[in-house]
Amino acid sequence: MPTTSTGSSSRPDRGHPPAAFDVPERPEQIDATLDRLGVRPTRAWGQSFLSDPFVADAEAALVEVPSGRPVVEIGGGLGILTAALLRRGVGPLTVVERDPRLAEFLRSTFGARIRVLEADAREVDLPPAECVVGNLPYSVGTPILLRLFAARVPRVVFLLQREVVERIAAGPGSKAYGRLSISAQLYGSMELFQIVPPGSFTPRPEVAGRLAVHRARSGPLPVPSVPELERAVRVLFGARRKQLGNLLPRLSSSREDAERLARAAGWPGDWAVRRPEELAPEAYFALARALSSRR
Repeated sequence: MPTTSTGSSSRPDRGHPPAAFDVPERPEQIDATLDRLGVRPTRAWGQSFLSDPFVADAEAALVEVPSGRPVVEIGGGLGILTAALLRRGVGPLTVVERDPRLAEFLRSTFGARIRVLEADAREVDLPPAECVVGNLPYSVGTPILLRLFAARVPRVVFLLQREVVERIAAGPGSKAYGRLSISAQLYGSMELFQIVPPGSFTPRPEVAGRLAVHRARSGPLPVPSVPELERAVRVLFGARRKQLGNLLPRLSSSREDAERLARAAGWPGDWAVRRPEELAPEAYFALARALSSRR
């Protein structure tokens, strides 16, 4: 089950975290740098740049990987998180950035301290890493995360739209709980950290973000077939207001067969009058095992 914490690093009493690199932090500095580079932030790419160095430092603190272990940052942007990671001794560090102008800015700013991979994180083969960290674009962050979870990255530290983060971490009984929550918990466990207000970004997004950590599950997955689980969850949560007694037969040949499936999965005796969000992820993992055993 997901857990929640207030954060892992405290705000310094005075001033900014020590600046070792010339990266823009304040909104006016970010705007001026983007103008100089000829970059116009686009909604399609979800480009919004973190402008709070304390948030960047808190995110970097969550990486918790010993120096010398490889780390990948997704969406380097103008380097505010990159600088925070390097200040904490993280490295070797590979930074993924799809915009060629921003990629060149990162190269010129950090030099040999980082490797810049100019690519789309949704498609490129990422190098092996103990941790992947990033301020993910709100528009495309979810598929990036699901790809990282499925790749069994040991630790994923990310900042994403608050609503999406809380859906990923939701537990049974919550309105937010659903397919995304079950996918995340299939691959590991979630921990929630601080909420990041819209004013911490330039341009300012319409919604808040939230920091979170996903830790990969050790050992084998609890299902023999991920596609089988995904199919079952898609069918059952596709009509989540209905009771499972009306939904489970869609995965079987009859109501009697649905009863047999539920028994094989160890579902509670009153499963037929429950709704999909009332069962824990483990119940769906057990269902997937029961379905796989029939094939």
